[in-house]
Amino acid sequence: MSPEDQARFSRRETQVDRLKRHLGGSVQPYTMCSLFASLGGFLFGFDTGSIGPISVMPHFVEYFKLHSPTLQGLVISSILITASVSSVLAGLLSDRISRTRTFAIGGTVFGVGSIICSTAHTLPMLIFGRCLAGVGEGLFLSTITVYTLEIAPTNIRGRLSCTTQLLVTLGVSSGYFVSYGTVQLSSSLSWRLLFILQTIVSFTFSVGSLFLPHSPRWLQHVGRTEDAARAWARLGFTATEAEKEQEAVQREQVDQAEGASAALPSGIWATLKLLWKKDVRGRTALGVFLMGMQQASGIDGVLYYAPVLFSQAGLSSTTSAFLASGVSGLLTVACTAIAQIYADRWGRRTSMIRGGAAISATMLLIGTLYASGGSATHAGKWTIIALIYTFIVAFSMSWAVVNRIYCSEIQPMKTRAAATSLGQCANWAVNWVIAFTTPLFLSKSSSGPYFLFGACTFLVVLVCTMFQPESRGVTLEGLDAIFEVSPWRKFLARRAPRTHGRAPAEDMLAMRPIGA
Repeated sequence: MSPEDQARFSRRETQVDRLKRHLGGSVQPYTMCSLFASLGGFLFGFDTGSIGPISVMPHFVEYFKLHSPTLQGLVISSILITASVSSVLAGLLSDRISRTRTFAIGGTVFGVGSIICSTAHTLPMLIFGRCLAGVGEGLFLSTITVYTLEIAPTNIRGRLSCTTQLLVTLGVSSGYFVSYGTVQLSSSLSWRLLFILQTIVSFTFSVGSLFLPHSPRWLQHVGRTEDAARAWARLGFTATEAEKEQEAVQREQVDQAEGASAALPSGIWATLKLLWKKDVRGRTALGVFLMGMQQASGIDGVLYYAPVLFSQAGLSSTTSAFLASGVSGLLTVACTAIAQIYADRWGRRTSMIRGGAAISATMLLIGTLYASGGSATHAGKWTIIALIYTFIVAFSMSWAVVNRIYCSEIQPMKTRAAATSLGQCANWAVNWVIAFTTPLFLSKSSSGPYFLFGACTFLVVLVCTMFQPESRGVTLEGLDAIFEVSPWRKFLARRAPRTHGRAPAEDMLAMRPIGA
């Protein structure tokens, strides 16, 4: 780094010190920025936690004549259709106009959609509002993940990136409990109030996002080196830390740049082509698969239809089912907070495999209880309720925290935003299928959905065991090395017969990248 850059960092450090004192001396600016950006996660969670209870509120059902599982599934899942489409464009847009401006636009669109929902008088108007909100949701959620990942120091990257998921779970819990409170109202305010609250939070998020510092890695990537230096300082990095991060980004650009290949792609097709180049296609495929199959675990089937599931399991009244849903929301928050503390101690690979095994086991056990008739007994009903809570704990402490981080951090800078957006698209596409079909599936079979979710999760465990390398503690710019050889090839190399203390397959396998 040049003497001029070092002097600039030193001057900025005094501003950082003043900001730290203002915040109490302990909270870093990058932590505060991550918390505020994660309000987008709260919006997503609040909608997820509230729309299920809204769809079974007596006044809402009568107002929109929502008496069939098909209509219920359509109202709940409509937001996911447009979210999956707009999320494909989020990566390209955030590479062009910045991360912060992209999720500011997304927050505004989400707010407008929420206004339409809060004033809806017909079912088509309500569905249109949710579809418009979905466009905004698709723009901001994956972009927030990339932003928090890029502003975090390597040693706490997992912990800080978990902030979005923590806010998601807080939103889910808040949605449950606000719904539990408003269901007692005898007017349409019982459900309109929830959309009004979403509107207020979304516009606050949108306006505030414009005051966040840009991602220094994005600034460096688009050639704004001096602005990147100022952004590192605003985020609370010391001159030494900022210099280290800056040099890491520069090394990545030197390693990856060959002529024009380091430049931003010129359009969506060029971006998609870049995602499937030989050096990153294995990572892209793994990330898209994991993000899509996260929803095939059944998590949003549980979150969206928690009142229905708890009623099916034996909680008879609407109030008790709503309350049980709220307890599951609080449990999710507590487990996510614990997982966030240990995110940088637990391995990404270990969490995915062990967590997936627990998730699969609970789903298969619930399906077995329903299929065998055990759910008809008093003990069976309470066992199912306990297993639903066990599923929530297992998911919240593993896949909920690790999956989104892993799928973003394994990508190089040039494809990170686009790959994260594509993974989020897969996530929402599968989520839409689950959200739309779950009430139809449950009306035909009480055990079938659980067997499906359990089998899908078991498949993911197998894929992670064979193809997912560990990324914990590796810098964003140093991830290429861990993808040189897939875990199953390493296993075979270790098991191969050894001659003079050396496995003959090791050198050959080291030349085979993942996906080859």
